[in-house]
Amino acid sequence: MSELILVTFYWLHLLATVVWIGGIIFILFIAIPSSKQVLGTEAGKLMGEISKRFTPLANYSIFLLVITGVALAGFNKQFSGIGLFENNWINVLSLKCILVFGMVIIHFYRGLILTPKIGTTESASEKASLQKLSLNLVKVNFGFGMLVLLFSGILYLFNR
Repeated sequence: MSELILVTFYWLHLLATVVWIGGIIFILFIAIPSSKQVLGTEAGKLMGEISKRFTPLANYSIFLLVITGVALAGFNKQFSGIGLFENNWINVLSLKCILVFGMVIIHFYRGLILTPKIGTTESASEKASLQKLSLNLVKVNFGFGMLVLLFSGILYLFNR
């Protein structure tokens, strides 16, 4: 029975990862360039609608990642606590958790603070500056996400 629970947690963890990081990849490399090419200056409206639909999925994914990540770490025999630096597995997991924490902060900063500020800003130049900041933060999250995936692969090797 515990193997079924473990498989379920792994599946949910991977599913949440695919949704969140896959969504970031879709937005950066498909939605933004396509909307700019087709809609020009009106691309922001489409991206706002995409963001409204994607944000709840990302939020649920973050919740699932935290819950399943804690559970999966607890299942691992090498885990004795984050930041204890007893072995390389814990060191890599600690780095992975720091990056995920950074991604979560960026995600909620963009959604709860930056996006409303962009919506209420009347100055075109300030709005453009805030939109550029928002895009750059998505790019940072993409980079962090790629590192998290790399560290996940390294953790897998340590478990073999």
